[in-house]
Amino acid sequence: MPLQSYASHTQEIEAFGLGYPTGRGERDQAVLGSWRRCIDHHRLDPAQTCEAYIVPESQLRIHQDESESLIRIARSGLERLYQQLKGLDYVLLLADRHGVAVDFLGHQAQAADLRHAGLYLGAEWREDRAGTSAVGACLATGEALVVHQSDHFDFTHTQLSCTAAPIYDLRGELAAVLDLSLLKSPAERASQNLALNLVVAAARRVELANLMAQSRNDWVLRFSQSPDFLDVDPDAAISIDARGRIRATTHAGARALVAAAGLEWRKRPSLIGQPLEHFFDFDLAHLPQLRRNRPAQERIVRARDGNILFAHAMEPQRAPARSLTISAPQPLPPALGTLTAGDPAMNALLHKAARLAPQSLPVLVQGETGAGKEFLARALHAASGREGAFIAINCAAIPEALLESELFGYLPGSWTGGASKGRQGLIEAAHGGTLFLDEIGDMPVGLQAKLLRVLSESQVTPVGAHGPRHVDLRVVSASHRALATLVEAGQFRQDLLYRLNAAELHLPPLRQRQDLAAMLDRLLADLGGYHLDEPARAALLAHRWPGNLRELSNVLRYAVALCHEPDAADPGGAQVIALSHLPDALQSASAGDAQDTPATPPLSAPHAAARTESADPEALAQLLAQCQGNVSEVARLLGVNRSTVHRRIQRMLGQRQVHWGDGG
Repeated sequence: MPLQSYASHTQEIEAFGLGYPTGRGERDQAVLGSWRRCIDHHRLDPAQTCEAYIVPESQLRIHQDESESLIRIARSGLERLYQQLKGLDYVLLLADRHGVAVDFLGHQAQAADLRHAGLYLGAEWREDRAGTSAVGACLATGEALVVHQSDHFDFTHTQLSCTAAPIYDLRGELAAVLDLSLLKSPAERASQNLALNLVVAAARRVELANLMAQSRNDWVLRFSQSPDFLDVDPDAAISIDARGRIRATTHAGARALVAAAGLEWRKRPSLIGQPLEHFFDFDLAHLPQLRRNRPAQERIVRARDGNILFAHAMEPQRAPARSLTISAPQPLPPALGTLTAGDPAMNALLHKAARLAPQSLPVLVQGETGAGKEFLARALHAASGREGAFIAINCAAIPEALLESELFGYLPGSWTGGASKGRQGLIEAAHGGTLFLDEIGDMPVGLQAKLLRVLSESQVTPVGAHGPRHVDLRVVSASHRALATLVEAGQFRQDLLYRLNAAELHLPPLRQRQDLAAMLDRLLADLGGYHLDEPARAALLAHRWPGNLRELSNVLRYAVALCHEPDAADPGGAQVIALSHLPDALQSASAGDAQDTPATPPLSAPHAAARTESADPEALAQLLAQCQGNVSEVARLLGVNRSTVHRRIQRMLGQRQVHWGDGG
C-alpha cells in the first residue's frame, strides 16, 4: 500500500469532515454527499480499510430468490451491454435493494482478482458496509453517478472505477442498481462518461421490459421526445388499467407524470391509481388513436404542463383461454401451520417464513402490538432445525443499566452487585440456537453498535473479558415501530437496520385477517372445547381488536373463567360462552349495535301480545318452550334483536333454570 497515497487520501476526507475544502476541486457533489453520510451518519473512519465483503452462499440465495423475476428480465439487457463492451475489461453487477450483487458478468480468468475487489457475485456494497461506492451512493440518492478511483471512501477500493444507475420497480420504488466497473481505468474521471450513458440506457430498457412483462392486460403508453425513436427505443412508459388510471410506470415515466402535474419529484404523492387526464389533455378513450397504425409524427400528445411528446399506445393482450395446472403449495411446517386458520395473506407470509427458517439470515418481524411476533419467532426457530435454545429478551422491559450485562454477560468481579461467579449472557446462551430481540427499536444506541459487531463478526465479549468468544446463532428481531422512521430520527443505527432486516416479515393486524372466525373456534378448542352463542360470536367478530391476538386470547380466557354455570352447557355437554361472559366493553359495543339495528316487525297479533308479555320472565320462558329453545325464532316473534333475547335470558337465569339453544 503506497503510504503517501493512503495518507493523502485519508487526510483529504478527514479535512472534508471538518469543513475544509477538498484537495481536489473537481469532486462530484454526489461523491461529497456520500462522504458526508459515511462520516456523519455511518460513523466510518477513512483511516480504517476493509476488504470487500462477499455474503455467504446461503444468504446470497435468499437475495437472489427475492429478486428472481427482476434478474430474469434484466439478464438479456446485461448480456447485450456486456457484448457491447467486450474487450474493454468491464464488469457488470446487478445489485438488489440491499446492495448485494445478485447477478454478475465478468471475465472468469480474472475471477480471483474480481472477487478480491468485490466485483463479484454476492459482494455487498451498501454505504454503511463499504463506504462511498457507486452502488451504495446510487441506493442512497436514487440517481445515476460515477465513483472514480479516489472518489471511494475506503482506500482499499481506490483502484476501481464504478458507474451505476438505479432500476425502479413499477410503483416507483428503487429496486436494484446496475453497476459497470473496471479494475483499472485511465486517471481522468471523464473517461467514464460513455459508461454512464450506457448504464443509464441499459437500466431504462430493463425497467421498460419489466413493465411490458407485467402489463399484458393493460394499455401501455410509451413516450419519446423524438418520433424517430418512439417505436424502437422509447424514453418512458406507463400502463393504464381499464378505468383509465395509472397502474405502473418506469422511472422516466414517473418523472414525466410529475413534471406534467407540476409536482416536486422528491415530495410527490403516489402516482399509482391517478386518472390519466390528471397529467395529459386526453383520457382512456383517446388511446386507440395513438396505436402504431398511424405514423409516429402524427401521434402527438400534450402534457398538462404544456410539454409536447410523441406517444405509442399498445392495447391489452387478450390471451386465449386455456386450462392451467396449478401445483398445490408445499405444506407448512407444523410450528408455522398453527399460526393461521386460512387467511390468504397470512398463509403467503408463513410460506415465505418456511423458506427462510433453515437459513441463518437475520429476520426482522414487524407488526402491531399483540400481532404474534414472538409466536412467529418461536415457530421460525422450531422449523429451523437448529439444536440450540430459543432465547427471548424484551429490549424495552429491561432497564438500560442491566441490558448490556444481560445480553453480553459478565465475568466475576466485573461490577458491584454482580453474581460472584459471573453470568453467561443471553447472546452466548443462544449459541447454536435463536436469539429473539423483541422491541429492538427500544435498544439504547450505545448497545446497538456492540450488537452490530456481534452480527458482523459472530463474536461476543462479556463485560470484564479481555477477548471475544465465538457464537453461532440466528437472530430474529421484532418491533411494532417502523425502524426506518427511527433511523431518520437518529434513534436507530442504519447499519444495524440493514443487518437485522436481511429478511423482513410483516404480520397483518387481526382486523385485516379473514380467518378470525376459524381462529375463535381453534382457540376455544385449545381452552377446553367451549362454544360461542350467536350474540357473543357476533360481538367478537365485530370488534376491531386493537390489541390483536394478545387481546383476543385475554378476552377468551376471561370468558372461559366466567362461563362456569351448569346451565350454560349445550346438549352436547360443551360449555357455551354467552354475551354476558365477555368483558363489559364488548357487551356495551354490542348493545349499542343492537340499539342501532331496526327491529323486525311482528308477523301477527299473537306475536304482538307475546312482545308485551316478554318482560315477564315466566312469559319469556313459556315462549322459549313453545319455540323449543330456538332463540332466533323467539327474536323474530318478538320483533327484537337476538342479543336482546339473550340478555333477557341471562337476567332470568337467576330466577329459574331454562335450557335453551340457538338453532335455526
